[in-house]
Amino acid sequence: MGKDKFHQLGQLLEIKDSELDLMLSWRNAPSVRANMYTRHEISSSEHKSWWSRVKDASDQIYLMYEFRGEPLGIVAFNQIDSLSKNSSWAFYASPDAQKGIGTRMEFLALEYSFEDLGLHKLYCEVLEFNESVINLHKKFGFKIEGILREHHFYEDRYLDIYRLALLASEWESLREPMFARLSRLIPH
Repeated sequence: MGKDKFHQLGQLLEIKDSELDLMLSWRNAPSVRANMYTRHEISSSEHKSWWSRVKDASDQIYLMYEFRGEPLGIVAFNQIDSLSKNSSWAFYASPDAQKGIGTRMEFLALEYSFEDLGLHKLYCEVLEFNESVINLHKKFGFKIEGILREHHFYEDRYLDIYRLALLASEWESLREPMFARLSRLIPH
């Protein structure tokens, strides 16, 4: 069965041009924007311009998360360093996605990063108030590598940014137990 067994969690697929408007609508949803560095509402022309710059960039990959054929989120790998075999990553789900989608997306993102991209290390940054995502990453074995103190200005104050990372060797030991736990939660 091998890697195919993970498909019951969904799939990460190349983003089609026909999905750009959907992607933009999710990105502009207030619940998604609230946890991003960029918080302004993104115009269609700004989005298309950004997409034309990043879609073929060698150091960035954006994927659509689909579950049973329904697009439900975006997974992004940025600053891919092929020499040191590391990358930053981020994700966001459709604001209408059911609870648990982020967990499935994270599992598939880790599989993609370590198996398909062959990374040694995957890291991310999370704003201090987004405790649910910090805790989600920790459940997947991510370790806090540091805190960038008062690094990001938001509204009327400076926020800390948590930097978390996971090594391929750590994921190797967590993959199967995590998959077993997630597969029991998949609706049939």
